[in-house]
Amino acid sequence: QVQLVESGGGLVQPGGSLRLSCAYSASIFNIMPMGWYRQAPGKERELVATATISGRTNYANSVKGRFTISRDNAKKTVYLQMNSLQPEDTAVYYCNTEPPHYDYWGQGTQVTVSS
Repeated sequence: QVQLVESGGGLVQPGGSLRLSCAYSASIFNIMPMGWYRQAPGKERELVATATISGRTNYANSVKGRFTISRDNAKKTVYLQMNSLQPEDTAVYYCNTEPPHYDYWGQGTQVTVSS
């Protein structure tokens, strides 16, 4: 069974930081572009960051300069370092391939930014 397991979310104050992890067991993901997505209450799920297999990264304008995506193929993990978090970053964060595959959506990890 192909699984992506997100972790690292939590409650953080505005201006704080979190690092999310996305772990997988299937090596196929090592040769696929990967992305972090988020879905805030009442909103559509959106792509926030991508990392190609060559290491090229891309970010949504709303997170550019604050979030950093990285991948460690040896550890079969994709990371999202989030700095200067703001209340509008509150959402459930998911990882998936980019473009996403329906069967790969996991449970996500909740990030709440609040004072």
